[in-house]
Amino acid sequence: MPARHLLLALAVVFVWGTNFVVIKLGLNALPPLLFATLRYTLAALPFMLLVRRPQVSWRNLAVYGVLIGVGQFGLLFIAMQRDISPGLASLVVQSQVFFTMGLAMALSGDRPRLFQLVASLVAAIGMVVIALKTDGSTTLLGLLLVTLAAISWAAGNIVNRSAALAQQAKGGEPLNMLAYVVWSSAFAVPPLFLLSLWFEGWPRIVQGVSQAGWDTWLAVLWQSYGNTIFGYGAWAWLLSRYAAASVSPMALLVPVFGMAASALLLGEGMPGWKLLAAGLVLLGLAINVLWPHLHRRWAR
Repeated sequence: MPARHLLLALAVVFVWGTNFVVIKLGLNALPPLLFATLRYTLAALPFMLLVRRPQVSWRNLAVYGVLIGVGQFGLLFIAMQRDISPGLASLVVQSQVFFTMGLAMALSGDRPRLFQLVASLVAAIGMVVIALKTDGSTTLLGLLLVTLAAISWAAGNIVNRSAALAQQAKGGEPLNMLAYVVWSSAFAVPPLFLLSLWFEGWPRIVQGVSQAGWDTWLAVLWQSYGNTIFGYGAWAWLLSRYAAASVSPMALLVPVFGMAASALLLGEGMPGWKLLAAGLVLLGLAINVLWPHLHRRWAR
């Protein structure tokens, strides 16, 4: 991978990692479900006029949009309002890797391999450390909500993969991930807005919008265009040109950037137990992602 493309990959994971700090800033004024509604509204409406709908079923787009928009980010935003710090949120949500693996195996009937069990166990110990050390910035409810968000992300990955495989079976062009994200975002907006009306109420919605300053709207734009359009678009572009083994490990840096940004910009404390938990989760992720490639190289 040339240096300029490596820098592009680093830019994507930097955006995705620091995005957790941006979420926290946006939640200072906007209620979480309204914040998520605005994110997906801006991600969908302008670009649906510019990007052609991917050749997948409406049902697939709708299911993916609800799982990612409502299940992943709706729950994540709720948790980050007061129940988990941005740094830990960026770490815990990466457990989606193991949930994705588990769901894929359950659907295919495959048994987990030894390195996958070891990776899951190491990461699980890190999660237990977080659960045992919850403090004022992180609660068990926050940990549970972000874990549910990770499960929703994993289910969305399975739905997305089924769309990609169906596209491949037709013999057409590979699935345009940017178009897929744009069009599926439209299906996240109605349920998010209705849930915002139901749980947050119209007065709180009006208050949030009226109190939002330029920094809040920049946070919304960053969510829609930086995190969603640039992030997914650039990542899909890289995956279309390089092997997944060259690109995917870069995602391990997301929680690194997330925790560092939260510590530097929001003053999130980094006691020893938090660094230990982060190290265990990242080690588990690294074993799961890197072991097959290392094993193949050693076997040559």
